Amino acid sequence: MEINEKTLMRDVFIDFLRRTMSADPKVVVIDADLAKCAGTLALEKEFPDRALNTGIAEANMAGMAAGLSAYGYIPFITSFAPFASRRICDQAMISICYAKQKVIIVGTDPGIAAELNGGTHMPFEDVAIYRAIPDVLIYEPTDAAELEAALPQILAYPHPVYLRMHRKNPPLMHAAGTKFDLMKADVLHKGSDITLVATGLLVSTAMEAAAELEKEGISAEVICAPVCKPLDTQTIINSFRKTGAAVTMENHNVNGGLGSAVAEAAAEHCPVPMYRIGVREKFGEVGKAGYLRTVYGLEAGDAVRAAKEVLARKK
Repeated sequence: MEINEKTLMRDVFIDFLRRTMSADPKVVVIDADLAKCAGTLALEKEFPDRALNTGIAEANMAGMAAGLSAYGYIPFITSFAPFASRRICDQAMISICYAKQKVIIVGTDPGIAAELNGGTHMPFEDVAIYRAIPDVLIYEPTDAAELEAALPQILAYPHPVYLRMHRKNPPLMHAAGTKFDLMKADVLHKGSDITLVATGLLVSTAMEAAAELEKEGISAEVICAPVCKPLDTQTIINSFRKTGAAVTMENHNVNGGLGSAVAEAAAEHCPVPMYRIGVREKFGEVGKAGYLRTVYGLEAGDAVRAAKEVLARKK
């Protein structure tokens, strides 16, 4: 489909499902009463036997997907991110992952993207949950163009996938038709003084922070890491060896997400002074994205201040 600044990630996802379900009768999609929000409602009319709605029964949705996978189907299951992670944790762990079933789990509107749905619907722990389960690939798209390039690779991946997807349209950081390797992190901006490693909504924020730092004579390298498991350790460590300092940035708890993955890799391969931008000991709350960025310290200015503090430690 044509990708531009107004393209919703949800529309890219539905377009891919429609084309894939038309070509492959083994691809199915299952919702838990949120098909309208996910955009999959139209698929129920087009594919009534393969676009299913379990009602408000997320655990049942995961169990059904595992059973379908055991019979050779490729299920996509969709729900708001808290329901696609903490609510189905046991079914994801045992029925899907322990049983080695290929299921793509789609959690929408993670973290502050939940906005007015508030604290109960605002997961800052979903990545941490899936990082603890063996063999799960965790992917958080940066923009619509990257998502379009990633979805065929996700479909072909042999193990379960957690797709942490913003439904709307974050700023385009990649050109339409971009080449994208799901297993590689991208260096979006080269630098020599400090490395900013970001994912999802905070990739564009990292680029803003790098521009601000450059005004002050600080050269920041920006790495987009949409897959935190398995992490592209080599690209990140190569950057750390060059800059000797790092800030990670994510729309998630600092414990168990991208920041933890990067810190663990650094501790094993190249320890550097580091700070993790993310949510620290707070639950979600009601608010628009701009307000929530301020509440949780997820703005470009927060990254600039963290970078300066880390550079002071580096010296």
